[in-house]
Amino acid sequence: MSSLAVIYSRGRSGIDAPLVTVEVHVSNGLPALSIVGLPETAVKESKDRVRGALLNSQFDFPMQRITINLAPADLPKEGGRFDLAIALGILAASGQIPTARLAEYECIGELSLGGELRPVIGVLPVALQARKQGRKLIVPKENTAEAALVKGLEIIPAEHLLQICAHLSGQTQIDMQSQQTEPEPTLHELDFADVHGQYHVKRAFEIAAAGSHNILMLGPPGTGKSMIASRLPTILPLLTEQQAQETAAIASISDQGFNVNNWLKPPFRSPHHTASAAALVGGGSNPKPGEISLAHNGTLFLDELPEFDRKVLEVLREPLETGHITISRANRQADFPARFQLVAAMNPCPCGYLGDASGRCHCTSEQVARYRGRISGPLLDRIDMHLEVPHVPHEVLRKGSATGEESSAAIRARVVAARNIALARSGKANSALSAKEVKIVCELPEAGHRLLEQAMDKFGLSNRAYHRILKLARTIADLAQSPQIQIPHLSEAISYRKLDRST
Repeated sequence: MSSLAVIYSRGRSGIDAPLVTVEVHVSNGLPALSIVGLPETAVKESKDRVRGALLNSQFDFPMQRITINLAPADLPKEGGRFDLAIALGILAASGQIPTARLAEYECIGELSLGGELRPVIGVLPVALQARKQGRKLIVPKENTAEAALVKGLEIIPAEHLLQICAHLSGQTQIDMQSQQTEPEPTLHELDFADVHGQYHVKRAFEIAAAGSHNILMLGPPGTGKSMIASRLPTILPLLTEQQAQETAAIASISDQGFNVNNWLKPPFRSPHHTASAAALVGGGSNPKPGEISLAHNGTLFLDELPEFDRKVLEVLREPLETGHITISRANRQADFPARFQLVAAMNPCPCGYLGDASGRCHCTSEQVARYRGRISGPLLDRIDMHLEVPHVPHEVLRKGSATGEESSAAIRARVVAARNIALARSGKANSALSAKEVKIVCELPEAGHRLLEQAMDKFGLSNRAYHRILKLARTIADLAQSPQIQIPHLSEAISYRKLDRST
């Protein structure tokens, strides 16, 4: 006598959730349980967790030969996410629960020895694929809020194996859940109204937010570089549903998990300068996303930029251009999206006080050149705006402006209006325009071409800088509600290219 049961679950491969078919075969023979299909250690250990969960839930554990196949066989399986599927497969194959409705469901969850369901990471990609296949999804109750972010998906939240078995047997139905309303984004505690003075810096950040441009701040300690950078998310537009799902899927598969309260909010990541290349771009034997992918559709803030290892900074060059990162390992490869806005800050010299009126700086020109040389020309070339952040006079710091400082809400309204113009025109932020699109949407008057060519020759700017200036000028024109790029817009864009000048 033998019996076969098939349960659908999902594995992990980058930000994808490939289908894993759990086939359980119970046949006569010496009692044994074997798991095949490239299981890693945590999956092999599931047989002990499942056995304990079944016995402590008052089910029979078949004293027969049990073979569990996790298909496809060439996809590595890891973690405790298949515990629930294996347990249901054993119960179905041994005739303890009906098999008629199993094809309607996908399930994911780790089991305790008592039969309770424990949450797992990476539920959002699973939910997206389950909806695509038209199946219902059984998840641990703690993962319900994350799965419910996917519209049109029927979710069965469960706390215990017995609940699920009663539901599948038709004895006690679990109330299905689906997304009712989108979670409201939490309000920001920070505000640009807290920043006194630095009006040209606020203006630059408004431009950067409107076009999603990369920006580098150069200034002595205590001038407010980190303070201003931390307030950038308060003026950024909310994410679209598709962007939010992409960002949440990356956070979902990371070790930190996903906070539902951050739904629709652009992420803000600020790794310490001691971060390794793997921490920044992702890595591991089973590749996981790094800081640049966790900042997808949001901001990556690198404070004390020259203190980062040069090799670490160089890995940013490819994702800054392409918007994704491919991590290759001997036995697998993962591709993660990484379209982020880079905001960086640095001191003007090793001691930080170059140009200070009190004369505190004693750095030699060689020391300053060596310090700034830690940032390579190709990386600097990919940063659209170079901004000097001077000290704020004490009088301004004490009183602020006579009319009061502008709030983030007021700045954000202008940013959203400019971003909508760009989206209506080309379907993307200006910083993401291709070279072909730049020719179409960044047309200059003849005087503008002459001005830009003069700047290119005088300052030794690269062809990449040429295109970035045009994109920046297009954003400045959008903020001014101007259909065409005018000379003042272009002049302001050129003024933000300071650190890569050859003279």
